[in-house]
Amino acid sequence: MPASQHTNPKSDIEIAQESEIRHIREIAAGLDIEEQHLLQYGHHKAKISLDYINSLQDRPNGKLILVAGINPTKAGEGKTTTTVGLGDALRRIGKNASICLREPSLGPCFGVKGGAAGGGYSQVIPMEDINLHFTGDFHAIGAAHNLLSAMVDNHIYWENQERLDLRRVVWRRVVDMNDRALREITNGLGPITNGFPRTDGFDITVASEVMAIFCLATDHEDLNRRLGNIVVGYRRDKTPVYCRDINAHGAMTALLKDAIQPNLVQTLEGTPAFVHGGPFANIAHGCNSVLATSSALKMTDYVVTEAGFGADLGAEKFFNIKMRKSGLKPDAAVIVATIRALKMHGGAELEELKTENLDALRKGFRNIARHVENTRKYGLPVVVAINRFSADSDAEVALLSELCTQIGVKAITSDHWALGGEGAEDLAREVVRMIDEEPADFRYLYEDDLPLWDKVRTIAQEMYGAEGIIADQAVRDQFTRLQEEGYGHLPVCIAKTPLSFSTDPDLKGAPSGHVVPIKDVRLSAGAGFVVVVCGSIMTMPGLPRVPSAEKIYVNEEGQIEGLF
Repeated sequence: MPASQHTNPKSDIEIAQESEIRHIREIAAGLDIEEQHLLQYGHHKAKISLDYINSLQDRPNGKLILVAGINPTKAGEGKTTTTVGLGDALRRIGKNASICLREPSLGPCFGVKGGAAGGGYSQVIPMEDINLHFTGDFHAIGAAHNLLSAMVDNHIYWENQERLDLRRVVWRRVVDMNDRALREITNGLGPITNGFPRTDGFDITVASEVMAIFCLATDHEDLNRRLGNIVVGYRRDKTPVYCRDINAHGAMTALLKDAIQPNLVQTLEGTPAFVHGGPFANIAHGCNSVLATSSALKMTDYVVTEAGFGADLGAEKFFNIKMRKSGLKPDAAVIVATIRALKMHGGAELEELKTENLDALRKGFRNIARHVENTRKYGLPVVVAINRFSADSDAEVALLSELCTQIGVKAITSDHWALGGEGAEDLAREVVRMIDEEPADFRYLYEDDLPLWDKVRTIAQEMYGAEGIIADQAVRDQFTRLQEEGYGHLPVCIAKTPLSFSTDPDLKGAPSGHVVPIKDVRLSAGAGFVVVVCGSIMTMPGLPRVPSAEKIYVNEEGQIEGLF
């Protein structure tokens, strides 16, 4: 049996490479998917045809379980690991379960965060494939995005019939890599045949509106319509120019024709895993594709999925954007925390986390308490999952359980990192109990007809504990213009630091009474939401001083090493 968390000498990739992996046909057969409906990528990964997915529409939905977390810290929380462990545990206690995750981006894999396929003995495999290229979805999304970029500049070059103002082009370019040198560029330099010089830039592919659209589209027709609604820029009179105005949406849909089909892989324990799409949890909604989630709900009785960042960003967008757009309803929520991370929220320094500190834990508890309170506002039963580390003392675990009891929520200690599904069986039983005995009465935080400004204020006050929101007159005018142009019914997508309930990343715990400043408002007409920028938002990360890429290589046996 594996040792306790963080005492196991094996790396994540070693664990993955040493594990027995089943042929993807076997995983599909367990879901009653016949081979002709699988688009196989080798022996261990496949796409599921849309024809088969469409044939499932008359089946009832299973139960949807959201895994969210506290505001992230350098100590780590483990949402993905918990999602995988809970899915495995549900199957171990006899339930027909699957999991739904986002696809990892190459940028973080080679940067500082590493991969995003879980960890320890709660992973999805083949880990190397999932983290590197996978089935090519992100490359297809990047190609579709950059096709539109090329067609925008080509339209300007050939007479610019839509009178697109070069100063108001908002559609940038993307690459799935951390590359700070591309954040701001000037294109069109050189001879006249190279086009008109203008300021441009790159975002990372996961920040593309095409990615958000990809994860919300329900079929090829819906995808085509949403792509056509993308605003690429504005004329001098500030009227929008859409993707459909330059006739790019059809070709973009063609590039995404196969990518939109959900991917099927497995966990270390053979649990079906639908890994598809990966929008930023900041500039977009941070959830895997609607197609993957809705398909999994037709094929299994319990589906465990996750939302990016802390629950104040990820869960809020999962509920108010993904659920609203898809018509799906969640049945339960799991809020993940580590004692280490809560102690950081209580003022402890990173190097002190292995030392018992009940005072810091008590102070940091305010962070998870607010996340629990927030999640209950959506009408869901909630359980706290304590992702245990070997340095956590018995007194700290007991205190956290006691504090959770005081706010009326059960805390379950899980050791899925070291034990796989076995370490999360208690969590699985509690989730099933909640679904059976505390049926959800799901509701959104705000209604569609609430004005955009009031939607933002509602989120700030109800989710962040803020006193209110502020913006200068130019930003207020943007709200007014979008409202008048007929976009007031859209949900809002708040872009702010994930590290705090406030817009100050250093303000830990559960601050209240602060004011949320709004810096900018951006229309994502194709995705169907309005992005509200609060603070400085990075859509093209840079590499750290020592990037993870320096440690990754292929050994003499042809295996990848150093990926984590």
